[in-house]
Amino acid sequence: MIGLGLIAAILGIWLYASGPTPEQIARNKQIRDSVLLVQKKAQLDEAAKIALEQPKADTLRAAIVPSDSLLQVELNNQYKDFAPALKGKKEYYTLENRQIKATVSNKGGQIIKVELKDYKRYGGTQPLVLFEEDSTRFALSLNAYDRSRIFHTDSFYFTPVKQNDKELVMRLQTSKPGAHIDFVYQLKEDGYMLESEIRFSGMQNIISQTEDQLQLTWSMVFPGQEKHIEKEKAAATIYFKQEINSPDYLNPRNEEAEEKELNEADIKWVAFKQQFFNSSIIAKQVFAKAGSLVKLSPRAESGEHVKAVKAELGVPFLHQPNETFAMQFYFGPNHYPTLKNYGLELENIIPTGWSVFSYINKWLVIPLFNANILNPLGMGIIILILTLIVKVILLPIAYKTYMSGAKMRVLKPETDALNEKFGKNADPMKKQQETMALYRKAGVNPLSGCIPLLLQFPILIALFAFIPDSFELRQQAFLWADDLSTYDSVWTFGQIPFISWAYGDHVSLFAGLMFVSTIVYTYMNSSLMPQQGSAQMPGMKFMMYFMPVIFLAVMNSYAAGLSWYYFLANMFTFLQNFIIKKIVSDDKIRAQLVANMKKPIKVSGFQKRLAEMAKQREQSLKKR
Repeated sequence: MIGLGLIAAILGIWLYASGPTPEQIARNKQIRDSVLLVQKKAQLDEAAKIALEQPKADTLRAAIVPSDSLLQVELNNQYKDFAPALKGKKEYYTLENRQIKATVSNKGGQIIKVELKDYKRYGGTQPLVLFEEDSTRFALSLNAYDRSRIFHTDSFYFTPVKQNDKELVMRLQTSKPGAHIDFVYQLKEDGYMLESEIRFSGMQNIISQTEDQLQLTWSMVFPGQEKHIEKEKAAATIYFKQEINSPDYLNPRNEEAEEKELNEADIKWVAFKQQFFNSSIIAKQVFAKAGSLVKLSPRAESGEHVKAVKAELGVPFLHQPNETFAMQFYFGPNHYPTLKNYGLELENIIPTGWSVFSYINKWLVIPLFNANILNPLGMGIIILILTLIVKVILLPIAYKTYMSGAKMRVLKPETDALNEKFGKNADPMKKQQETMALYRKAGVNPLSGCIPLLLQFPILIALFAFIPDSFELRQQAFLWADDLSTYDSVWTFGQIPFISWAYGDHVSLFAGLMFVSTIVYTYMNSSLMPQQGSAQMPGMKFMMYFMPVIFLAVMNSYAAGLSWYYFLANMFTFLQNFIIKKIVSDDKIRAQLVANMKKPIKVSGFQKRLAEMAKQREQSLKKR
């Protein structure tokens, strides 16, 4: 505390000493006031100059009009045909169907709020709003006349020219007859897709002749929706689909702002992805690649906001009397079947896993999670059914693994004899060769137990990627967990140095059950391992027990649904092994291995060649 106090005192003295003196402050104020007076005089002079260029009658009138009129003259000169749209009063219009409620403002003619009617924020009391007026911007940049002026549509007031519950046409009217821009929004009775068009009428002489595209800017700040905002920050990002490339995204775990130019190919869509929902803009044709970019910015300084996202996209403009650019907005959940039905590859924003692993989720997990017949059971029971199905599919592999371990186990008398023969100081290589010769003679392949075990890893990895972002698990309660998509907590003990960094500030009971069952499974396996394996690799046993501890640290803050699955997988494994042990007799296995050892060993041609080469090499060494 003394150290912090001294640091604060030093900083205070330094700031006071390096700050401006009262005389400097007064002088700076005089300079600012002078600059403002000069700027005001320049504005009045410019307005007077404009007035003098008008006919004499207008000039005389301008000399006696109040200053507000001079300002209006200046605005007319600056904004020209767009000046009438500068004045207005904010008004709001609503488009609504069974799933979404979109609010459009006449200021900018833009969608400023979207509510998903079927969902609530965590807690179940507040509506789920994807974004609101103070956290979003949608604007078209207009390079007008000789490119000396750039206007943005969100600076102007639009007028509704057609309005009902399912369609709204907002018009940016200019002072030139027949010249206007319409933002059109259409909503069907059902669905999360909102149709939209930008219609240009008579704008070919207003938009600069050097421009072949306009810049569309869409940005928003994600509000917190779920139980744990840190989980939302880890998942929130921007996905984009270029016409000739597969969908790509910005790294959601990057702690620094990331910006990517999309100038390799024209763009089909951009999706602002939250953990379980997204707001996407989709071109009916394409957005032009030139000048297009996406930007993702962390919002670590805010306790309520997740991240800030922004896209700048090119809208083609051909200088025709009438042009239309058609697009769509998707405002809805990250639900794989729903997104896939649109045929736009939007389902790729859901992390189903890498390459071949993804098919496990696409062909097994997602169909099971969305089976209508199972929905009444709840997601906890559906995960149990999933575990049972996976275990049945992998039963041949489990049987193979068990038999491999059993064969090595019943050869314990022979392996013990080898250990006594070689002793502690024996040549490890020679001992290993003798051991492998024993296995080969008995017809045992040690790898036959490892390889089947490795074949289970794709399922574990696929579920590890998918379950935390599985929309089907969102806010699904089971037993003591109120949300299977995030961690459960039976005790929150707060921040403790190192422990909170390595383990967290809470205790997840599902993760604890998974850990205990894994330790028991590890103990059972280690007790069945041949003793020479442990003697040759003393670190193996430590690693076998250390890995569950590392896994506990990870799973303690991971989705409870995944810990529940791993726990069930361990319990079903215990049951499988118990049943197989009752069916398969160790005595019968040993009898078969003893019979194998009595048979002559079949040597392949390749092994004969290796032996011959080794013999020749040994003879060559002796001659030397």
